Amino acid sequence: MSGKLIQPPSMAASRGAISRRTGDAKMLLSFSNFNRKTLSFSDNPLRLRPVFIGKVPEQSSASSPNEQEEEDEVLAVSQIKEELYEALKGINRGIFGIKSEKKAEIERLVNLLECRNPTPEPTGELDKIGGCWRLIYSTITVLGSKRTKLGLRDFVSLGDLLQQIDIAQGKTVHVLKFDVRGLNLLDGEFRIVASFKIISKSSVEITYESSTIVPDQLMNIFRKNMNLLLGIFNPEGLFEISYLDEDLKVGRDGKGNVFVLERTE
Repeated sequence: MSGKLIQPPSMAASRGAISRRTGDAKMLLSFSNFNRKTLSFSDNPLRLRPVFIGKVPEQSSASSPNEQEEEDEVLAVSQIKEELYEALKGINRGIFGIKSEKKAEIERLVNLLECRNPTPEPTGELDKIGGCWRLIYSTITVLGSKRTKLGLRDFVSLGDLLQQIDIAQGKTVHVLKFDVRGLNLLDGEFRIVASFKIISKSSVEITYESSTIVPDQLMNIFRKNMNLLLGIFNPEGLFEISYLDEDLKVGRDGKGNVFVLERTE
């Protein structure tokens, strides 16, 4: 009687398995317990395709500061402007205040534009500066008692804020349009006339000359608060043009206020 030695399963066999089926050209090899991933191969006469099955690391929806900087670097000017216009929707130019998060977002986009300024010496290309510009954002605000005294909380609405620049005369006219409920003053406006002179490759000095309010009914409303109105909107002082192209201008005054204007007729 002959004895037959039975071998116990090897350690390798406990980790993997090879399964064959008669008449089938497919062979499945499965290796597990390799960094908690499974590696499978499907073998057929025509191709061998590896398939990796594993857990994909979860990614946070919030970008890190470094990732944000990298994304900012590749943004084109057209995309930045598009995002800026989107951020400015519904905030009424920021005149009556905005949330800090929104302000930070706008400031970031403005900074990105300034880093890509196509006209680094704007005062040397005055033809690009002249014409009419409309304010679409400013960090100047009219809040609290100032807004109440000017009637901008109740019956006076602030319309377009325009900047008309006459290069030949060296003059600027700042126009604030108002609508007054009940008086139907659709064309009421406050005009500030100033002169300017070039003081550097990117900045000018603005000097106040005069101001008027028309029609008389509107003047009567603001007469008591003319100094307040001028204190807020008088453009006098240093103005640096930090970004300029065919249809958009960004500037900063001597107090650090930011102004974003678009060209208009």
